[in-house]
Amino acid sequence: MTDTQALEKSKSAAITRAPATTSPHGSGMVQRGFRRFFPFAATAISIALAAVLTLRMWHVYMAAPWTRDGTVRAYVVTMAPEVSGRIVDLPVVDNQLVHKGDLLMVIDPTNYKIAVSLAEAAAKQAQINAENIEREAKRRQELTTLAIPTEVKETYQSNALAAEAQFQQAAANVDQARVNLERTQIRAPVNGWVTNLLAQRGDYVNLGANVISLVDADSFWVDGYFEESNLSGIREGDPASIKLMGYSEIVRGHVDSIARGINVANAQPNREGLATVNPIFTWVRLAQRIPVRIHIDRVPEGIVLAAGMTATVQIDSQR
Repeated sequence: MTDTQALEKSKSAAITRAPATTSPHGSGMVQRGFRRFFPFAATAISIALAAVLTLRMWHVYMAAPWTRDGTVRAYVVTMAPEVSGRIVDLPVVDNQLVHKGDLLMVIDPTNYKIAVSLAEAAAKQAQINAENIEREAKRRQELTTLAIPTEVKETYQSNALAAEAQFQQAAANVDQARVNLERTQIRAPVNGWVTNLLAQRGDYVNLGANVISLVDADSFWVDGYFEESNLSGIREGDPASIKLMGYSEIVRGHVDSIARGINVANAQPNREGLATVNPIFTWVRLAQRIPVRIHIDRVPEGIVLAAGMTATVQIDSQR
């Protein structure tokens, strides 16, 4: 072997034993491939996220119907005096909480006390008169027909019955006078808050005129006005979440009932009794709002309920 051949063989062995180095061109190809793949991956992730959010919103809207058109409601007890007179005592103030049986107002009882005394005196007189006539009738009933005719006996008997009826009437007048005297004191029929109190001590109140009102503290509920397209997802007994405007806490309740009718404008009769139908028809038909009554189960501490408050209602369907 010549020196030249030995030198070439040693170079070939050195090249074979040398480690392979990474080509800069290969690294650039990987980076370019990643840059091309990233937009597609981001688009796919965005589409998947949008689909999930869309399904979630569909579930919230259809499976869990909700409405911002909700109103807090309560029964209001209006009290009108059953007797007339001047107010001599008014121990309550506007917005005061009262309990059932508490005194709200006193009407001057002077005339009604006098009326009771007069009625009792008249009843006493009628009772004595009835007893005297009854004794006379009994005495004549004991006499023979030779001493007194039968016709006279019957007359005395009729007089005794009439006197007894007059006594019963007088006794009823006493009861009525006592009832009127009791009615001079107006007491709370329910637990509640005095509202919009305009009467003042010294005012004269007339029979049947409303002078004081109470918001029944035990009667609060919420009316949620849901679109008719959402009623299929609402059942009686379904739990409900109530968000009042101005409060962050959630009021808990459940569906108590669903209204079975609302006013229909096209059904109103005209002067001839025919239905008045609106001739205008639009391609976009708005869903009617149906009241859903929500019973309030629990009110968080610190929340003040007032009739007429605005509420957002969500129904948690149990299907």
